[in-house]
Amino acid sequence: MEENKPRAQRGNGRARKTEQDQAGNPQQGQSGEKTRSYKHVKLDRQRPQLSKEGVGNRRAPGSGNQNSRRNFSSPKKDGSATLKIIPLGGLDAIGKNMTAFECKGDMILDDAGLMFPDDNHPGVDLILPDYTYVLQNAEKLRGIIITHGHEDHTGTLPYLMKDLDRQVPIYGTKMTLGLIEGKFAEHKIKNARLVEIKPGDQVKLGCFTAEFFAVNHSIPGAVGVFFQSPAGNVLHTGDFKLDQTPIDGVTTDFAALSKFSGIGVDLMMSDSTNAQNPNFTPSEAEVGKELAKIISQAKGRVIIASFASHIHRMQQICDAAVANGRKVVVTGRSMIQNTDIARRLGYLDISDTDIVDAYDLKGIPADQVVIMCTGSQGEPLSALARIANGDHRTISIDEGDTVIVSATPVPGNEKAVTRVINSLAKIGADVYDKSRARVHVSGHAGAEELKLVLSIVQPKAFMPVHGEATHLRAHARLAEATGVPAENVFICENGESLELTSRGVRRGEIVQSGIVFVDGLSVGDTSQGVLDERSALAAQGFAAVAAAVSGKKKSVAGAVQVEMHGITGGDDDYLVREAQTTVKNAIGRALSKDGGVKEIKKAARDALLSLLWERTKTRPMVIVNLLEV
Repeated sequence: MEENKPRAQRGNGRARKTEQDQAGNPQQGQSGEKTRSYKHVKLDRQRPQLSKEGVGNRRAPGSGNQNSRRNFSSPKKDGSATLKIIPLGGLDAIGKNMTAFECKGDMILDDAGLMFPDDNHPGVDLILPDYTYVLQNAEKLRGIIITHGHEDHTGTLPYLMKDLDRQVPIYGTKMTLGLIEGKFAEHKIKNARLVEIKPGDQVKLGCFTAEFFAVNHSIPGAVGVFFQSPAGNVLHTGDFKLDQTPIDGVTTDFAALSKFSGIGVDLMMSDSTNAQNPNFTPSEAEVGKELAKIISQAKGRVIIASFASHIHRMQQICDAAVANGRKVVVTGRSMIQNTDIARRLGYLDISDTDIVDAYDLKGIPADQVVIMCTGSQGEPLSALARIANGDHRTISIDEGDTVIVSATPVPGNEKAVTRVINSLAKIGADVYDKSRARVHVSGHAGAEELKLVLSIVQPKAFMPVHGEATHLRAHARLAEATGVPAENVFICENGESLELTSRGVRRGEIVQSGIVFVDGLSVGDTSQGVLDERSALAAQGFAAVAAAVSGKKKSVAGAVQVEMHGITGGDDDYLVREAQTTVKNAIGRALSKDGGVKEIKKAARDALLSLLWERTKTRPMVIVNLLEV
């Protein structure tokens, strides 16, 4: 389902390369007995100061949207009020999460994510949810809440900011806002209203009160949100798992969940990604043990590919590298940027003496290096793919080196990951992935964890979110098993709203939704028809016909030219001559019947397609150009 909608402005979907600051800071120390100095990974962008309460964050008195962290009393219940819950993305795939909450003329947006394309989207850079409904109701928008910093929750923000005709505050934790600032810098977005929140904070947004609570996930600074409105209360868990031995010591806040249950949860929306996994998701600490073991036994270089936003994984890699006397090298644009942000904000702890610029690798023995890079999803231009193909500027790989793919392929990326792994194996690298060792665990709760949270919260109604159709249905069954009445469990599609009133939850109207393709500088202009043509070109090839026709003489003037590309036998003189004769005869017949330009082109196209199907069993794209003389 794809709809093209006019956009107020256009954005560049391709991230610009972030350059490293070659000046760096003076070396603060030395590595043991070595005397060489190292340049450190550092961006040349100075991080803007996060907005603080009371500094540039308040509107004029009486504006109704003042930001405060004090405890608010629950909004006064109004029996005539209706809360609309409008999912605009996230219910058909793992990605492009976006939900609008609307009540009494006020609207809040929860997350604004994107999705990455697969083989069915040739040439497309990014896929966004259609947020036309948000633009149409922009005057109601009181704030945008971002639960955590992953792309599937933040990636649409730059495009939305360019299309909105007003400044809207964006709420997130310190880490989340740091990553958002990086995105805004790439898109040249300035003066965004970024409001830092912490777990336990409350903000008043129109008639809504939003309270944030800590959850454990695969990125620091993840939160869930408890929305209170005059019509009722909604709990949105965000992405979470119940890791009781987290790397940063932050666990999912059971006390907050219990408190919200006591207040009353009219509707619960919860992460469905791992609803089909019948077990508890293992702790991230288990990965650290395995990585430390592999690094300690490795003979040459160790190259580890993971998600650039997985700061907890990166911390464990750094710890294992330092413990084994190895320097850490960071490569890949997003990995460099996120490492810099995490270090500046205090989420990644590694000293300057232990992190080395990739351009300074020369001279460091292979067995004294751990390389953190992008490419865990087999992206063709990622650092790992370029290393495997021998195209990386500064990093090479030799027989006996160790490569760890510390991630699970996103559905659709399996073949790409396998290709990279095979390329590494041919070189002689010792490759570890999830199938060989526990080098990755999910950041999402399994079925037993989901049931535990459902049992604590005891919602009156339930809506599974963040997943494909099978995940949503599996989570719905878990909700019913824990006591939610079947009639109060709502499995929705994007655009299908729910309405919460004093009488309960019911299905509401359907709003405009869909997907928007980012293709180079184009946002929303690439149609499904264009993608179908690209697929046809890639699979079947292309043929062009050029002919001059005389309407008066009702004949073809001169020779017909047929040019074929990507077609088996297309360079065979015999097939070309046969094609020219066939097309010329077809055009002549159409002219004799007084056919117009449209009919003549169709006759030529059909004749050529029929011939090529008979000779090659292919149906390429055919373009016919006529010159009337």
